[in-house]
Amino acid sequence: MDLRQMEYLVALADERHFTRAAELAGISQSGLSAAIRGLEEELGTSLFIRTTRRVEPTEAGLALLPYARTMLEQAAGGRDAVVKASRAVSGSLRIGAEQCLGLVDVASLLDRFHRRHPRVETHFVQTGSHDLLGLLRAGELDVAFVATDKHLSTLPHKEIGREPLMVLLPPGHPLAAGASVRWEALDDQDCVDFGPSWGVRTMNDAAFAAHGAHRRVRCSVNDVHTLLDLVARGLGIAVVPRHVAAKPQAAGLRVLPLSDDSTPEWIVSVVSTAWDQADAPAAHLLELLKDTPACGAESAEPLA
Repeated sequence: MDLRQMEYLVALADERHFTRAAELAGISQSGLSAAIRGLEEELGTSLFIRTTRRVEPTEAGLALLPYARTMLEQAAGGRDAVVKASRAVSGSLRIGAEQCLGLVDVASLLDRFHRRHPRVETHFVQTGSHDLLGLLRAGELDVAFVATDKHLSTLPHKEIGREPLMVLLPPGHPLAAGASVRWEALDDQDCVDFGPSWGVRTMNDAAFAAHGAHRRVRCSVNDVHTLLDLVARGLGIAVVPRHVAAKPQAAGLRVLPLSDDSTPEWIVSVVSTAWDQADAPAAHLLELLKDTPACGAESAEPLA
């Protein structure tokens, strides 16, 4: 057993889906499947039950899972200890992120950074992507994790990953009986959406307009869980990235894909002015980002 196999095991156990686990681990689906099969052959038992709709850990897989997590935590801790002992970094780091990005765990990243570089004073702000880009341009942030592809051309950035958009419907909604939804079917619908500074809001506004579908945004929110609650209470439908639709709080909602091929993808990027500043705290955060499995989804421009 090696660390990569443990990483793939944990990703598949968490996601219960080969495609999503492969995106999370930064590997092709066939590569992930081959690695899991190899681990099962090495151990002489099945670790997952595969069906056409779901992947579930077996009793043996559940038994191995805590040891796999421990191995990954210990390996990360060992790397952090070496970095801490060999590179004394000080100064300040100003970082911002939109809430619930899914493709990168910012809290975990900050935790690892602090353990590696305890002398760095870290300041973190959470707000919408467009606000974050404004703060970065004003020199008030060093690094920003954003969920938009708008207004990035003049800023140094790298794509972390992307996800499709999904439609969230309250139980009993007329569109809930189908297998998918077309944009035209969303015409004249009541909607719940995020505030104007969120990347997904501007993406939805543009997509509805491009497909000639009018909507009424009855509720604008700045919190993912509030959005899910309002949809569940029937105040409107919502168009959200796939990982939001997969949250446990969305379990009672109907989740449908958008069938139109022109549906835009939700893109997460890291933006920074410190890519070439080798000794800056922000550069060390960006270096650590390359070694973080949570940001390993497929992208047009890999972080490595």
